[in-house]
Amino acid sequence: MRLSLTLAASLAVSVVQASPLVKRDGPVTTPKVDDGIILNYALTLEYLERKFYQDALANYTQADFVAAGFKDPFYTNLKEIYVDEQTHVSFLSGALTAAGITPTVELQYTFPATDVLSFVTLSSVLEGVGVSAYLGAAASIVNKEYLTAAGSILTVEARHTSYIRASLGESPFPAPFDTPLDFNEVFSLAAAFISGGSSPVTLPFMAFPMLTLQCTQYYYEADRSSVTFSGAFKAAQKFDVAKDTPIYAVFFSGLQKLPVQVRITAGSSDYKIDRLPAGIAGQVYVVLSKSSTAFNDEHIIAGPAILEVYPKGQIPSTPHPKCH
Repeated sequence: MRLSLTLAASLAVSVVQASPLVKRDGPVTTPKVDDGIILNYALTLEYLERKFYQDALANYTQADFVAAGFKDPFYTNLKEIYVDEQTHVSFLSGALTAAGITPTVELQYTFPATDVLSFVTLSSVLEGVGVSAYLGAAASIVNKEYLTAAGSILTVEARHTSYIRASLGESPFPAPFDTPLDFNEVFSLAAAFISGGSSPVTLPFMAFPMLTLQCTQYYYEADRSSVTFSGAFKAAQKFDVAKDTPIYAVFFSGLQKLPVQVRITAGSSDYKIDRLPAGIAGQVYVVLSKSSTAFNDEHIIAGPAILEVYPKGQIPSTPHPKCH
């Protein structure tokens, strides 16, 4: 029972790349934030997760999950995850209102899950992004009570992630550190699911241009696998990138940010690296950057994309799922 987490993440971004609320073709700058903005940022993510689980519980029965290989008490635990997300929405909305700040509202979403297995797989990806979002935002929170609350939500999201990963046959804790992402990086991933609606709150975040991984018949293995970024060189030309401009694929794994210089594939508009860095594992993020040393928003030209990476010599024995 395995559906590639990398394939799920790629499908999630590509199927909604035309989101009306996301502009992906211009330069992105680091936003200025305060605690109110951060709370609304977190509320935006929690609304998305709540709706994701709400739809699944409406569309699939306990029997559907059992038939797909997720035996009891998985369905019961899934309902508990939904309650957690609902509680997070109520808490954050209430905290904003109490502070005299207008809270954002639930929008319209598109999720590319088509059956139980693709739903659970996408759940693992979304929960991982949630952990990275809270972790990345923590350093910007000024109010200590808000910081404690965010940390409390973060640990619950991390337990969700571990449980879902274990249910999929993946390592529940593949790395000794979780991976922080900044506001624009998370927004680039999460806002892709937004298909409509309007909010009384305008957040100061921007989405990077989309980064697409070429589908592969192999699992990604640290210090061994190659990665091709489909159409990435052609897209990078919007940023005055020429054939001789050095561009780096920067892999975020735990607290590491590891750059690998890309090359243009022969006669192609793609970028490619021939070997993933050593020492990365689990849900890994990758962006394309003009710098090999400074990885702030101003240097990023595309991404993030998400890969599920296995330690060298530890790829699954089951065949890799087919590309869609």
